[in-house]
Amino acid sequence: MSSLTTPMGPAKGASATAMRALQTRLQHAFSRPELLTQALTHRSFSADHNERIEFLGDSVLNLAVAGLLFEQLASLPEGDLSRVRANLVKQETLHQLAVGLGLPDLLRLGEGEAKSGGQKRPSILADALEAVIGAVFLDAGFNSADQLVRRLFKDVAINPQMPAIGKDPKTQLQEWLQGRKMGLPIYRVVGTMGAAHKQTFDVECEIAEYRRAERGIGGSRRAGEQAAETAMLAFVKTLES
Repeated sequence: MSSLTTPMGPAKGASATAMRALQTRLQHAFSRPELLTQALTHRSFSADHNERIEFLGDSVLNLAVAGLLFEQLASLPEGDLSRVRANLVKQETLHQLAVGLGLPDLLRLGEGEAKSGGQKRPSILADALEAVIGAVFLDAGFNSADQLVRRLFKDVAINPQMPAIGKDPKTQLQEWLQGRKMGLPIYRVVGTMGAAHKQTFDVECEIAEYRRAERGIGGSRRAGEQAAETAMLAFVKTLES
């Protein structure tokens, strides 16, 4: 856990005033501001980057959105709730929320990533937003992170028609597993390749009940997960034939 609390200064190109302004927009004053700084740090900038906090924030975000949907869509069955949640936590939505918070100007990026437009890349911004949520959780607990998620999503349309939107591999796989009363997939980043500003991620997706894991490679962790999910979907569909 020590790597999560290493003190760091404000984001490259961002003043301490800008970081305080972000906390105002978040409506959360960090008792450990170094957590927020790390949440905005891409792996191309420093070894003390945001991927561990982002991993945590992804789980916190999914739990918070699940609670929100459970309250607002009381008549919707489990499978439809999962589909709506997948629409809410997809990269496109998180990217838009990150831009609304002003995260592009606060990211800490390595020189190569910055020159290649990393501050505008949807995957980097979506991951940074999840890391910020994870940082709030580490700083003040789940209730504070839950309240942040609710504020972020208060202007995002939530309705029962959202399940009609096309299903991504993650949603399809989750629905297949939930329909059989099985646990959700377990994900692991098993390797990274390439320069820091142009990495590819080798990700493993495991279904514990089958003792089966499939791997996928992508230009971001999310892309690697999607490739692994697609491979796992192909496997589980063979079980139906």
